[in-house]
Amino acid sequence: MEHAATPDRRVFCLVLDSLGVGALPDAERFGDVGAHTLDHLIAAAGVPDAPRLTAWGLGHVPGVEAWPKSAAPEGAFGRLNERSPGKDTSTGHWELMGCVLEREFPVYPDGFGDDILGPLMERCGLDGVLCNAPASGTEVISRLGEEHLRTGRPIVYTSADSVLQIAAHEEGFGLARLYEVCEVAREITRPLGIGRVIARPFVGEPGSFERTYNRRDYSLVPTGPTTLDRLGAAGVPVVGVGKIEDIFAGVGVPESVHTHGNDHGMQETLRLARELERGFVFVNLVDFDMLFGHRRDPAGYRDALERFDRDLAELEEVLRPDDVVLLTADHGNDPTNTENTDHTREYVPIVAGGPAVKAGVDLGSRATFADVGATVEALFGLAPAPVGTSFASELLGR
Repeated sequence: MEHAATPDRRVFCLVLDSLGVGALPDAERFGDVGAHTLDHLIAAAGVPDAPRLTAWGLGHVPGVEAWPKSAAPEGAFGRLNERSPGKDTSTGHWELMGCVLEREFPVYPDGFGDDILGPLMERCGLDGVLCNAPASGTEVISRLGEEHLRTGRPIVYTSADSVLQIAAHEEGFGLARLYEVCEVAREITRPLGIGRVIARPFVGEPGSFERTYNRRDYSLVPTGPTTLDRLGAAGVPVVGVGKIEDIFAGVGVPESVHTHGNDHGMQETLRLARELERGFVFVNLVDFDMLFGHRRDPAGYRDALERFDRDLAELEEVLRPDDVVLLTADHGNDPTNTENTDHTREYVPIVAGGPAVKAGVDLGSRATFADVGATVEALFGLAPAPVGTSFASELLGR
């Protein structure tokens, strides 16, 4: 059966946040020579029991050595090169949707200066902040959480990404107050071009602090039009699941479902697959990155891939004849990297499946993440995207 581009189909793009498949050629500039999130987590924790990912062709992605190959892949498979300079969430997601950055977001390896923290403290009535340095989120709340509760000073930290993160106790400091502080920080840092301000709430007592899913990302608006904008202008419904709305600062995401981790994200994706008549569903599955990549937990990462695989099998059961599912990532986060807890500069996979997808299509190594957005636009019958090269015709076997 031949499937044509149609504005009435459904396309699901699921971002397995941080599932890199090997260091990019310029990884040395980012300190990431030899990184390989997928192969290395398998070397450390074993091959996941994930038959659907194997059947779709994950093991055939160029550069993947440790994942088993399928004798007859049911899907299409390839890898994407990141053209934009960087290895952060916003850069990756924006490029997936056709917004390629020419310059890196600014980073703060020595912490933030008085030009940022001075007005932040003055406007928010703070007598100081804690940390103000690159740090691991879980480590910094364990180390400074008790002092934070005692002093009322929020914990401000960063990473190798262009990000200002503010951690505070949901009860001792107040969740609403944390959001207000982050909104002020976003306003102050917008002219400087910092990619994201992130609210990092936590709960619990000293010795047992835990971060919650009440995290909120305050992103810059994308620097140019995206696939999401063009779909909306063409009347194609767009739904963001997870932190998609935050990453795009709400632009191009008229309907959004915020989630509490991978399981909830896939529950909402399954609901949409049962209910949505037409449109594009863009999903971020944050736990791979937040809980297992950054925390350097390859066994947890493996288990999360197994749970995702079971959810993918459920999703397949409710797909319609013209549906296309795209699986990809936004950067790497090699859980065996002991030098730091940062993202890693890697290729990401592109694996496609669903009733409309021709089996066994080798998509090769693509020049940019933006090929994903270009493909989505082509699947809905839009004019060729200004950035990226569509592989829709290969997927549909036309």
